[in-house]
Amino acid sequence: MCRLIGYLGNAIQLDELLYKQEHSLYKQSYSSLELKSGVVCADGVGVGWYDEAGKPFIYRNTIPLWNDPNLEELSNYVQSTCTVGYVRLAGIGESLDISNCQPFRSGKLLFVHNGEISNFQETLYRPIRESLSDSTYRLIKGMTDSEHIFALLVEIWQSSPNSTLFSALSATVQKLTELASKHNTSFSANLIVSDGEGIAAIRCAYRTQAPTLYWSYDAFNELNQVIVASEPLSNSQDWTAFSEQSMLFVESQSFKPTISLL
Repeated sequence: MCRLIGYLGNAIQLDELLYKQEHSLYKQSYSSLELKSGVVCADGVGVGWYDEAGKPFIYRNTIPLWNDPNLEELSNYVQSTCTVGYVRLAGIGESLDISNCQPFRSGKLLFVHNGEISNFQETLYRPIRESLSDSTYRLIKGMTDSEHIFALLVEIWQSSPNSTLFSALSATVQKLTELASKHNTSFSANLIVSDGEGIAAIRCAYRTQAPTLYWSYDAFNELNQVIVASEPLSNSQDWTAFSEQSMLFVESQSFKPTISLL
């Protein structure tokens, strides 16, 4: 399982999220407290952010975060009001290819996923692809279940002009559940998606248990910021665990998190 992070708030340097906290994503990559399916996340790293004009950028690499001096240098320079990131623990049989690294991007959307579809290649690989339009199908460059879940989200987002991040993410999970039920498989899906102006995050699973996910409203002791992470970035009491089958949505206009059950 991967380790995820998402941030929406005042402009901060990327190193605040990736390196500086006492249990940062950097530390989680080699010393996770709640990783259940492996020991270290050594199969890649990625971060996505938005510039002042709202344009999304991504940095991805197939090496471990602790062995990536380029990202450390970059994170001391880049500032953003909205960021998503992850460190990768590849699934069985998944190649260490840049196309399989997150975050995934389409238009203004940035997306990260932690979890898995059981026996993905034999169960939902073709059904997901068959549910996509030609344009969305062509977005897929790699072979991971994560990218295919993102393709479902993009399909729903583009086919419903009035969609919000909240409604699109909820509909994506609903579609994934329908497919898993039809093809007799299970999945876990901790997801974070952003359009630069808001963040939606979900912790859910079908016929299995979802990985851990937490959120904090003021982990950096400042107003108007929300952080979502696989594990708390600090030992403070400001972190709230997501319930199973729950979802968070927050927009930069209000910074009032909405929590709901699926």
